[in-house]
Amino acid sequence: MLGQSLTKGVSTELLPFAAIVVLNWNKCEDTLACLASLSRLDYPSYTVIVVDNGSSDGSATAICAAYPQWTLIETGNNLGYVGGNNVGLEHVQAMGADYALLLNNDTQVAPDFLRQLVEAAEADPAIGIAGPTLYYFDRPKVIWSAGGAIDWARGNTRMIGLNEPDQGQFGQSPRPVDFVTGCALLIKMPVVKQVGPLDSRFFAYYEETEWCVRVARAGWKIVHVPRAKVWHKISLAEQSISPAVHYYMTRNRLLFLKATQAGWQAWGHTCLEYLRTLTSWSLHPKWRGLHVQRDWMLRAILDYFAGRTGRVSQNVQ
Repeated sequence: MLGQSLTKGVSTELLPFAAIVVLNWNKCEDTLACLASLSRLDYPSYTVIVVDNGSSDGSATAICAAYPQWTLIETGNNLGYVGGNNVGLEHVQAMGADYALLLNNDTQVAPDFLRQLVEAAEADPAIGIAGPTLYYFDRPKVIWSAGGAIDWARGNTRMIGLNEPDQGQFGQSPRPVDFVTGCALLIKMPVVKQVGPLDSRFFAYYEETEWCVRVARAGWKIVHVPRAKVWHKISLAEQSISPAVHYYMTRNRLLFLKATQAGWQAWGHTCLEYLRTLTSWSLHPKWRGLHVQRDWMLRAILDYFAGRTGRVSQNVQ
């Protein structure tokens, strides 16, 4: 069994070395819980790099005190998911690690999740990116993501297995997917060298999907590893009413279509979908409470066509 060959009777120096990048922004409690779960990993050849994105809640001091053996990088500013993780990736490259694993700080992981991911990637030299099964933290047997799929005809994406109880429907072996969520994404460092880091134009949302497309088009496989398990503290209800989520998801979907050179069908369906949503949120009495989200969605569309990318110029929560 490959797992035994990687971990039993083999010195740590011979194992592929993985660096886990955890991005923190004013979520000290979540980050400390995430790091506690990482401290229990059964794969010995790894380190953790915490990138603090300009937190003001004392996170940096608390993280350093609790885990002095790991690296803390303070950016001094909110660089977003993309900017913060790219800072971490630069550090991973400089240290000569074999793998980088981008991990959200609002997650907790199974002790064997890193080993399962590395084993899968080592078993097939063509694999460039691997991702685990992600479950809801408050519903630990319900799937949030078992990889992702892209509908190129409609220009949208979806999480595979969303809200399904895990009944073994995805098997035990690594399986190809279009993308894996950046919530927990393992990538081989030679792949990063070949295709480059995350695209800074996105700031947050759709960046990992574009990255996976770039990696796949460079000839690498993207896989979901069912045996690797992570629990995510995500609330779809909160996301659905967040103006920030609506802004970045709206603008960056258009940016994703442009970056991946999607066809006219994807553009046509996306623009029609946006028009219907804006019309419904403007005219239908049921959606009058969503005027803030509507305004930020419209702002996102206008910003895209004006060529404004990266972090939105005004605060949006």
